Amino acid sequence: NAAATFQEWIQNYPQNPVAYANLGIVYAALGQYDRAFQVTRQAQRLGPDRGRIYINLATWAMALQRFSDARQIIHDWETRSQDKSSFWDIRYALAFLSSDPAAMEKELQQLVGQHDYERDVYAADTKAYGGRLGSARELTIQAIDVAVRTDDKERGAITQAIAAQREAAYGYTLEGRQRAAAALKLAPSSRAVESEAALAFALTGDMARAESMAQDLDKRFHLDTQMHSIWLPVIQAQSALDKKNPALALNFLQAAAFPIELGIIDFGGNISCLYPAYVRGEAYLASGQGKEATAEFQKILDHGGIVWNCWTGALAHLGVARANALDAKTSSGADANAARDRALAAYKDFLTLWKDADPNIPIFKEAKAEYAKLQ
Repeated sequence: NAAATFQEWIQNYPQNPVAYANLGIVYAALGQYDRAFQVTRQAQRLGPDRGRIYINLATWAMALQRFSDARQIIHDWETRSQDKSSFWDIRYALAFLSSDPAAMEKELQQLVGQHDYERDVYAADTKAYGGRLGSARELTIQAIDVAVRTDDKERGAITQAIAAQREAAYGYTLEGRQRAAAALKLAPSSRAVESEAALAFALTGDMARAESMAQDLDKRFHLDTQMHSIWLPVIQAQSALDKKNPALALNFLQAAAFPIELGIIDFGGNISCLYPAYVRGEAYLASGQGKEATAEFQKILDHGGIVWNCWTGALAHLGVARANALDAKTSSGADANAARDRALAAYKDFLTLWKDADPNIPIFKEAKAEYAKLQ
């Protein structure tokens, strides 16, 4: 409905850059980044001095894996303006994707004293991505404290809920539930917090809480496109997995089809964690479909410009390993050998990524045991 309204606005006022820029945001929410980029480029031509348009354009370029374009867009804006700080998060993401810790640290240091919350959140996510969960926990606490002190409880609660997800995904069920509950306590009426926390509860296996929250979200946001195309399907699918019903999980996830599953989430630091692809991959694993699971986890790895440093990006490496190991078991001859080789390579990728990880993380211990058994 919003897209149709902005299209009509453009027809009536074809020289207004705001209409094009807003339509681009809607297309991005629908996962249609090519269209978002094209219409936002037109907004840039009509409003070349509007910094927000450049930020959006660079973001859509990131989502399309067009990193050189994103750098050029940043350069174009900075040659027009004295503003050198608006793109720090995109520059940080580019440095992360290039495995350039010095450049990442440079961006974070520029935030000290002015944007301490953002600095701690991005640093925490990166630490957790590499399995350094102890450090990530400390930074997360610092970020939430800053958010609460500056009367931005919702933002702190979102951070808490996302931290709850990674605790659960890494194998710390109790910690995940505690953090999800703490997030809801900070901002109980927030759409963003309830969505993230409901998924966290589902990941911890608290089906009753997750399903109750999903019903509430459905009732409160019954016309919300992303709620019904991303959040509710993935919460319901994870709950179905908790019940050992992967077929039902896959059925729920039919609503989160390509491309909307790639759509930008309007809260959180990165563009999206691609939760539907992650849970779908887990569902295929649980149903014994290795090739299909590989495709879903690989989708996350192939969209680093969307996922950035979200925990799903780290665990997608392990997902690919497990999916190929499953494929090796269910195949024979040369196919089985090839799948085993792919699994070994993927396990090695994950264990290299987590070479400095905290040794007692449950999923890390599982991965090392699985790799040793496969060798």
